[in-house]
Amino acid sequence: MNTAKTIKHSDAELVKDYINGSELALGKLINRHKLQIFNFINSKINDKDTSEDIFQDTFIKVIRTLKNGLYNEEGKFLPWIMRIAHNLVIDHFRKSNRIPTIKNNDEFDIFQFISDGTLNAEDILVEDQISKDIQNLIQELPEDQKEVLIMRLYRDMSFKEISENTRVSINTALGRMRYAIINLRKLISEHKIVLEA
Repeated sequence: MNTAKTIKHSDAELVKDYINGSELALGKLINRHKLQIFNFINSKINDKDTSEDIFQDTFIKVIRTLKNGLYNEEGKFLPWIMRIAHNLVIDHFRKSNRIPTIKNNDEFDIFQFISDGTLNAEDILVEDQISKDIQNLIQELPEDQKEVLIMRLYRDMSFKEISENTRVSINTALGRMRYAIINLRKLISEHKIVLEA
């Protein structure tokens, strides 16, 4: 028996092997992480068929990125692939014109974008209802501002990516984001949504 086959390769080694032409290495990566990734997607979508589609799309994007030599996560393969899955989940909701309810956590904090400097994020009481109210207010923004805000806050896209996706300059994208935040603050004030604890 060849003991080399029983050695567990790291994700980074398998990624390298796949880039060097080993389809087997990709199979190992998929098998290693498929349950965790699928469960994550399905926990957001709650529909097995749609979750399967998004799971497939996730790995299509992974394969494309690896084949194009654009992967440079320095061994952090799982967090990278989870980010891809997360973005595709948000894409799914965006296409169906529904913004998912995203609870405040370490990765996402809407209040850091709308704080005017006098509010400290740690002092803000975060409730599901507040998040829902704010998501409803986002729907009232002009379409171009809403689009940039959703891409930035919910899809975690850079302004470079936003400018490419919306076919406008980075300055225009930044301007739209700025006006979106100003208008969102006004709407919060008008609707008397209390953000402070």
